[in-house]
Amino acid sequence: MTAPNRYVAETLRELLFAEGVSVRFVVEPDRKDEGDFAPVILMVPDSKTHVAREILGKV
Repeated sequence: MTAPNRYVAETLRELLFAEGVSVRFVVEPDRKDEGDFAPVILMVPDSKTHVAREILGKV
């Protein structure tokens, strides 16, 4: 999933973390100069993908 900015990504990470899903952020290298306003890719372990989709589907 891609979040529009770091603030939204942090919020989603907290939501997923509360359900026991670890999350990593990845910012595309060519967009790093945008700082906190750059789109952020949320990465979760393969074993928790279905849980993350279920949680984010409810949001």
